[in-house]
Amino acid sequence: MSSLKPGVEQVMQCSSASGGACDKTDPGHVLRPLQERVTAATPSKWDDGIVASVSGNWIGVALVDVTSTDSGDTVWVWTHAIPAGLAVGQPVALHAVYPTLAFGSERLSVVIAAAV
Repeated sequence: MSSLKPGVEQVMQCSSASGGACDKTDPGHVLRPLQERVTAATPSKWDDGIVASVSGNWIGVALVDVTSTDSGDTVWVWTHAIPAGLAVGQPVALHAVYPTLAFGSERLSVVIAAAV
């Protein structure tokens, strides 16, 4: 995405050996236990959305219940690996304070394009 600030692309590079598990703890790679706890402790900060697009490691989320963001447009988020169960049309939630995407019982650490 062309809206990325210098240095952000390095965050998006996996540090694992080919085929191995990623060991990076940067946003978009691993959801840290503290991040999981603070998102669970702030349920009013989740914005509902629908997966509008999946392209590479980018997910387009069309927000449908905007409570703490400026626009109801599609928000693009990046994550290290798109889970197999995530598909276009699926309901998701995006945390407005801590960059986390929720679908079903899964939580993903993400990089939000508007925030980088």
